[in-house]
Amino acid sequence: MQISEEIINWVILPLLIFIARMSDVTLGTLRNIFISRGFKKIVPIVGFFEVLIWLIAMKQVMSRADNFVCYFAWAGGFAMGTYVGMRIEERLALGMQVIRIITSEISEKLINALRDANHGITIVDAQGAIGPVKMIFSIVQRKYLKEVVEIIEKNQPNAFYSIEDVRNAAHGVFQPGARKMALIKDLFTIRKGK
Repeated sequence: MQISEEIINWVILPLLIFIARMSDVTLGTLRNIFISRGFKKIVPIVGFFEVLIWLIAMKQVMSRADNFVCYFAWAGGFAMGTYVGMRIEERLALGMQVIRIITSEISEKLINALRDANHGITIVDAQGAIGPVKMIFSIVQRKYLKEVVEIIEKNQPNAFYSIEDVRNAAHGVFQPGARKMALIKDLFTIRKGK
């Protein structure tokens, strides 16, 4: 069975452009995330394939400049690639995050719950806008973030907390497996002076 030129130009080619654009933007999104997380060795490899796919897709779009469906496929692939890249990164849960918990209430229940779950914490007495507060800091792998937030909300539901990315952390109390993740990251990180 032979496929007509019409089906190739108006269905198959736009679909291939959509898939190629989605792939290169997914790689671009992951590349940017890897840069921000410090995975320097893998970034050039991802960038190579990102640009290679982009060139192939762009050539097809430019050679069919009169086909408006290819333009929609290009734009749709970009949007979908951004979404897919973020979802993949979310699933990978790379890196570590610092959680700052500020509470004016007695926080022993929360502190004990975090310690019981093997999360390292640092407690600081501080002064808030309306009086004395406790600041509790914990650095956790992103894959444990949901667990820590659940502990906070269960044991101190009125506590204020903020979460930020951490580029590097060492010599602390981390969940089992965090050291293995640090070693894996070292494989992909170029250290200064090396």
